[in-house]
Amino acid sequence: MLGLTRGRYAARIGAGAEDVLRAQRLRGLAFRAGQGDGEGLDADDFDAICTHVLVEEVATGDLVCCFRFLPLNGGGEIGRSYSAQFYELSALESFEGRMVEMGRFCIHPDRRDPDILRVAWGAMTRYVDDEGVELLFGCSSFHGTEAETYADAFAMLKDRHLAPSRWLPRVKAPTVFRFAQALARFKPDAKRAQSLMPPLLRTYLLMGGWVSDHAVVDRDLNTLHVFTGLEIRAIPPGRARALRAVAG
Repeated sequence: MLGLTRGRYAARIGAGAEDVLRAQRLRGLAFRAGQGDGEGLDADDFDAICTHVLVEEVATGDLVCCFRFLPLNGGGEIGRSYSAQFYELSALESFEGRMVEMGRFCIHPDRRDPDILRVAWGAMTRYVDDEGVELLFGCSSFHGTEAETYADAFAMLKDRHLAPSRWLPRVKAPTVFRFAQALARFKPDAKRAQSLMPPLLRTYLLMGGWVSDHAVVDRDLNTLHVFTGLEIRAIPPGRARALRAVAG
């Protein structure tokens, strides 16, 4: 079972209903700003079938980060994923290796320590290695639904990080921003683009991750999100060694 302590923080698998509730409360802070179900929660039906990971501050026990895993035995099960609600993923049905969807990743809004993300990725790495996962995927979220705010970031994704054509997700959601088309001639400011990208997405891309050619407008969570995939064998060796050093 996953268990990882590095410095001030420890990551572990949620042990039961109380841990899931703690994760839902943190998600409510991060995604819904207290506008959840009346108790400040972010919860859905996928919580019951996912493995929940909690990152806590060792000294206080405070929950500083959480996310969840949904393991799938190859592309034939891709339709079970949360992402399949928003993206047409039939191209990935031919993916033969084990895959896992990583979702609802969030860090407490009052925490800014980069070691939290580092420990979270260490925990992900250990899980991926232990389970023999070959594809890690999920939705990477930008706060708000005004696409023009993120023009530089989306243009950089279009220029450098689109999914290979054999895996490219197609449009399914009713409201999307087709940034690969809309920004075809837009030249991004690289520094601004990096500053606008969520930290989780930046880490995916540093490891060789790729994204869909459109963003989904998710008004429920007040986000724009892009499908993000990472083929484990494509991670540069140096970055793989660094991740495994954290994972132990």
